[in-house]
Amino acid sequence: MLLPVIMAGGSGSRLWPLSRQQFPKQFLTLLGDHSMLQTTANRLTGISHSPALVICNEEHRFSVAEQFRLNNTPNSGIVLEPVGRNTAPAIALAAMLAIRNGDDPLLLVLAADHVIKDQVAFCQAVTNAMPLAEQNQLVTFGIVPTAPETGYGYIQRGDALASGLGFDVAQFVEKPNLTTAQDYIATGQYYWNSGMFMFKASTYLQELKIHSPAIFAACEAALVDVTHDADFIRINKASFEACPDDSIDYAVMEKTQHAVVVPMDCGWSDVGSWSALWEIDDKDAQGNVFKGDVIGINTRNSYVNASEKLVTTIGLDDVVVVETKDAILVAKQSEVQQVKQVVEQLKAEQRSEWQHHREVYRPWGKYDSIDNGGRFQVKRITVKPGAKLSVQMHHHRAEHWIVVSGTAKVTNGDKDILLTENQSTYIPVGVVHALENPGKVDLELIEVQSGSYLGEDDIVRFEDRYGRVATSEAK
Repeated sequence: MLLPVIMAGGSGSRLWPLSRQQFPKQFLTLLGDHSMLQTTANRLTGISHSPALVICNEEHRFSVAEQFRLNNTPNSGIVLEPVGRNTAPAIALAAMLAIRNGDDPLLLVLAADHVIKDQVAFCQAVTNAMPLAEQNQLVTFGIVPTAPETGYGYIQRGDALASGLGFDVAQFVEKPNLTTAQDYIATGQYYWNSGMFMFKASTYLQELKIHSPAIFAACEAALVDVTHDADFIRINKASFEACPDDSIDYAVMEKTQHAVVVPMDCGWSDVGSWSALWEIDDKDAQGNVFKGDVIGINTRNSYVNASEKLVTTIGLDDVVVVETKDAILVAKQSEVQQVKQVVEQLKAEQRSEWQHHREVYRPWGKYDSIDNGGRFQVKRITVKPGAKLSVQMHHHRAEHWIVVSGTAKVTNGDKDILLTENQSTYIPVGVVHALENPGKVDLELIEVQSGSYLGEDDIVRFEDRYGRVATSEAK
């Protein structure tokens, strides 16, 4: 049995401003009609496998669940990491959970934010790896390089396996400088390190216990009191926080005697920058990639992504322009790696643009912060049919709700009322309230907040359908 394990973590800094800490690139639709996470799940079509097990940050859980729902794709569960501890512990959790279910499947470990253009070649490499993994080998997939790329780690192959399906791993090497990368390519013995793996769950755990026993022990402890909430699998926070932070490469693959590499030539990219996305996307006759409402005059070799507004360019060459509701990036293609510095400065200045978009998705719908000032904030709120926000109250702010369309069922203190288009209600500071959409179409309303403190952590929850009573997530 093949169990895909999709690693859906990520901090959302390299493709800012489209990617944010609370909405990283795996949730973005960058190529085609599906998000990168959905495309990763769809890529498995044609391979016999169990529904994927997904591992993500706890704060991304609703985005992951919603993307699988919209994609009409089942999953074997969504494991919530209370803190990020890199890939070695995450994969250990997946392996331990699989064995707990009475199985010892082959784990196919995939990142949720990679581009693979040739699905047939991908599936063939996966098929080639399966007999090797069944023989207790730890398989890593090496991407056949197309250029002396300095942004990837490399794998040097050793002797060919008797099966002809792969090679022993001679060594893993760090990201090289250009001269070294050119030397690697010239030998024909090196592959890009894809970060994709296949092995038996038991084999991985055996090697992890030998080479990184502290990770093994911490993950075991984290699964002592697992709880299940719908599709979500929650682990022990304190035990996992004590786990060492380490990648599978350092913790296991570079130390084991059972590592093999299977070549994969599939049009792969980890989309590590805007320039990388420009390289792999379809271009017009002038070498441009235009997304959204864009007019380019005398513009060449550029990437322009317009999310909300008309963007026009004149006389530009080799640039990146990315527009969102609350931020615009303009950069030379050769300088886009420095976008991380922008994100770090935003964090240092405690600005919200590094963390989330103006429009924020929640399990019940979404809200768009359309205006704000010193003592007020205005949001446009969309509630899905049948959805309900938590029963809550605020210590520092009052709220005024005006229904734009649909029907709202409102709890306002000791009263339950129905509001329709153009009707409104006022909720004073300290009053317990709730909002629900009892209808069959989206509920749209305008919320005006006023008060001395408008932070999203000023929420006391009493009831919640989405397991957030103990958290301070917005709404």
